[in-house]
Amino acid sequence: MELDPFVEHRCSDFGLEEQRFLTDGVVTGYGLIDNRKVFVFSQDFTIFGGSLSETFAEKICKIMDIALKVGAPVIGLNDSGGARIQEGVVSLAGYADIFLKNTLASGVIPQISAILGPCAGGAVYSPAITDFIFMAKKTSHMFVTGPNVVKTVTHENVSMEDLGGAETHSSRSGVSHFMCNNEVELLGGIRKLMSYLPLNNMESPPVIIQENDEPNMEGINSIIPSNPNKPYDMHLVISKIMDKDSFFEVHKNYAPNILVGFARMNGKSVGVIGNQPAHLAGVLDIDSSLKGARFVRFCDSFNIPMITFVDVPGFLPGTDQEWGGIIKHGAKLLYAFAEATVPKITIITRKAYGGAYDVMSSKHIRADFNFAWPTAEIAVMGPKGAVEIIWKNKIKEAENPEEEMDSLIEKYRDKFANPFVAAKRGYIDDVIEPSETRMRIISGLELLKTKVDTNPKKKHGNIPL
Repeated sequence: MELDPFVEHRCSDFGLEEQRFLTDGVVTGYGLIDNRKVFVFSQDFTIFGGSLSETFAEKICKIMDIALKVGAPVIGLNDSGGARIQEGVVSLAGYADIFLKNTLASGVIPQISAILGPCAGGAVYSPAITDFIFMAKKTSHMFVTGPNVVKTVTHENVSMEDLGGAETHSSRSGVSHFMCNNEVELLGGIRKLMSYLPLNNMESPPVIIQENDEPNMEGINSIIPSNPNKPYDMHLVISKIMDKDSFFEVHKNYAPNILVGFARMNGKSVGVIGNQPAHLAGVLDIDSSLKGARFVRFCDSFNIPMITFVDVPGFLPGTDQEWGGIIKHGAKLLYAFAEATVPKITIITRKAYGGAYDVMSSKHIRADFNFAWPTAEIAVMGPKGAVEIIWKNKIKEAENPEEEMDSLIEKYRDKFANPFVAAKRGYIDDVIEPSETRMRIISGLELLKTKVDTNPKKKHGNIPL
């Protein structure tokens, strides 16, 4: 149902008086996706290049106001060259009005952006505030300044695709959450994403129970390699525990050492966070911390329980990480998990070393249920590093230092690098077989349906941005 189809622009300068166009470059309205209400605006590049005018902004702000009143998501289909130069500061004011609406709506209603063409300048900041951005290969582009400006200022020759294409923003910058092959796939992706989300922050996500949704759990007890340094794919763990084919990955191409996405457990939406041992051994670094923190905060905003799979050897060392601010960026993920009050269940599959153990939704930062597989190793650091520090002199004085080292590593692993030390202190609620995991998660989520947890009364916290 379209709204404001007769609104025209008001600018009479620069020959625009004779150029009146119905909708003034944007179509707005509301409709249904799977019988659930949503609001949509779609920018039209054929009218003034999709540039934003005073009335263009008013139309978008109007549907955002209504969406907030009725508690329904807003989906923006963006294809805009930026501010309408002929309208000057009025156009800039219109952008600021939209940015404010985006900010006030954040955490209240889901906001989804599709980039369906080249978007420049102010046209990229509204999508940047929204929850999820979809881009299509070859046709979607986002940049604050275009290739010509970059070339003029930096003397670098850079193509539009390299500067702000879908592949760049989905893998290098992390601006885009989903990269699709074409626009048809992109629009289908938005519809699929909506199936996991509530309409607003006062509702629960929809329950979608399908026939034969039980996953194939065959071989789950032998997923973890006997060699603790051998990688495996955390996707396989997730696929054997969540409802069949329900995992919808977010930020798939960015910071692949951590996985985030939506799935279903017994038909109910959950957010999934998991270290990925198949990439950089699953370490936490700057990009993965940012990726994880943003996703955790979204789930917490919209009442989506979180399931965390832990196999993390620590934070990535190196000058690039230290100079890049791994301390403050890693703290964002810690802050996000600690702040979250939705149901949180954690499964430690293998390594949980050092501060990364604390960060990955540990019991100490309010996770509700923490389970460990028998293969879990929970310790300050890996056995080899620990032995080199604790028994440095003993190894040095041994007749065969290498044999002594191996013997001490095995001794350390038996005594400390296992889940039972933590379990004895109640930091782990139970040590379970992998095959029990799905049942324990479903049982835990059912129990936590009535969970009530709060944070101290305050305006807002000061997350280390």
